[in-house]
Order: sequence, then C-alpha cells, then structure tokens
Amino acid sequence: MAIVPDHFLLSGQGNRLALLWALGGMLLWGGCSSVPRDELDISQIDISNACSIFQGRSSWYQVMDQSFRKWGTPVHVQLAIIHQESKFRSDARPRGKSMFGLLPGPLLSSAFGYAQALDGTWAHYKEQTGNRGANREDFRDATDFVGWYNDISNKKLGISKWDARNLYLAYHEGHGGYAARSFRKKSWLLRVADKVDRNAVRYDKQLATCKHQFSTGDGRESNWFIWPF
Repeated sequence: MAIVPDHFLLSGQGNRLALLWALGGMLLWGGCSSVPRDELDISQIDISNACSIFQGRSSWYQVMDQSFRKWGTPVHVQLAIIHQESKFRSDARPRGKSMFGLLPGPLLSSAFGYAQALDGTWAHYKEQTGNRGANREDFRDATDFVGWYNDISNKKLGISKWDARNLYLAYHEGHGGYAARSFRKKSWLLRVADKVDRNAVRYDKQLATCKHQFSTGDGRESNWFIWPF
C-alpha cells in the first residue's frame, strides 16, 4: 500500500499527484511480487493426464518436485499413489455404502485428505519430520508425507522408490503388513497395485511430453511469474 504525503491532498493538483503516487506505488509493488497462476477446480481437470493436472494446478508440479528432491519418490509415482488414494480431492474420506441412497455411508477408517493418511500415521509423520503444523488437506504436506513414507519403505523393505506397485502395497498394508506379505491373500489389492503401476507408467510418458512447460533451464519449476516487469 502506497503512503501519500499530506501536503499532496490540499489541491486539485495535489489530488492528481496523489493518484500518480499511489499508482506508482502499486506498479512498484506489483513489479516485486510473485503472483500464482490461476488454478482450476479439480473437477475441471482430466486427472488421468499428468499434463492436464499440472496445467490446471500449476503450483503442484513444484510441490511434487520438491518432495522428489527431498525424499526420492519421482513425480509420476507420487501422482499414481495420490490418484488411487483420493483422486486428488483434499477432503476425501473412505466411506461404506450410502444409507438409502441419500445419507453418506459410515467412515471406514480415519484416513483423510489427499494422501489418505491415518490419524496415527499422520501424527507419527509430524513428530518425525518436525512438520507439526502439517495439514492433510494441504497438497504440499500430502506430497511430503508420501515421500516420507516411501523413504521408510525403501529403507526398511528395500523397495525401489521408482517401483510404484510395491510402494503402493506397502503404503496400503503398512510396513509390517508388507513384510508379512499380507497382500498375497488379497487378490483385489494386487489388482489395485497393478493399476497404480500402470498409471505411474502412463503419467511418466505424459510428463516426458510436457515437463518442460513447468521447469526452468536448471530443472527447477517455473510456477510463478513476475508482473509487470
């Protein structure tokens, strides 16, 4: 906000000068500010297409790349896991069948948000990472959580951070469950894990055609622009 000296407000000329002063301040402020690009509602985005996702939510690529740089899970694998867990809905919760087709069904677990993290696992994540203000409805925190969890899967279970199928099985069953091979008796879960893997492959191929739109020359993302200078 521009501050106008009092003596400029005493005459018509002063009023004109005050207006120019204010406009100049606004332009200067605008020239030094970063403005996020417009983002679409998730319902308007083709979530099966990585390019569409990042064109509609331009800030997400940077967020996911930051998680990749920090924890090592590549963007296409993160996308496949979050797609399966929440379809990119911030308020997603697992529910049973609706009652009489009108009322929402009962909650099946405490899983919530983009990453569908359980209450206890989320609390452990916040404690272990120091990210105590983390919010499951915040995409940055959700992608950081996915990267953190997969990092543990890699260290404890030896799963490659590029192996979407087995990372998802560990994500769903928990590290203890995966180690005990609990998924072997769940044919439906194995089918889901195969779908996550296929989605990861598709996302990776799509990103190869459009990743440059979201990255600068040094590989960092260009999700903010300076206006008007």
